[in-house]
Amino acid sequence: MQVFLSMAAFALAASISPGPVNIVAFGCGASHGFWPSLRHVSGATIGFTLLFLLTGLGLAELLAGLPAASRLIQYAGVGFLLYLAWQLARASGELGAQQRRPSFRHGALMQWLNPKAWLAALAGMGAFVSHGEALLVWQFAAIYFVVCYLSIACWAWAGARLQGLLRHPPRMRLFNRLLALLLAGSALYLLQG
Repeated sequence: MQVFLSMAAFALAASISPGPVNIVAFGCGASHGFWPSLRHVSGATIGFTLLFLLTGLGLAELLAGLPAASRLIQYAGVGFLLYLAWQLARASGELGAQQRRPSFRHGALMQWLNPKAWLAALAGMGAFVSHGEALLVWQFAAIYFVVCYLSIACWAWAGARLQGLLRHPPRMRLFNRLLALLLAGSALYLLQG
């Protein structure tokens, strides 16, 4: 039981901490409301859980033998996050009028291109499932799924709580630009790793 509590604590620390997916969930909540943002939350959670599961079942070993592929994933992820930051920075400020509505596919893709997600998957599996026991990999993935979903949903809910404050386009533009700076900063920070 102790190992499962430790897994849950690790999953919570990695999932609730600020990062690109959470910043986008926060922005989706502020722009589109909580319920529409659950499409992003669901996609991001399932995308991460799949990445996490495959990492535990052998993807980590495959990538260890291909350092160029790992670097390519990192650069593609940073490029994608910078693109998202640019989209946020140039958004009109009209609530609900941003070009990208929350989507399941976009949330899932974000995780596969998110350097923070790769680091969390590799670190989590390395710390708790170093011998690759399949049952333990599946159990950890199930725990992570629940914790990840609730964590990202908290960010979307927090953003939705700000909708009343952000009803005016100038405030929303300022908010979007602040989120864009945070997203770009987190992408560049992850590039240093």
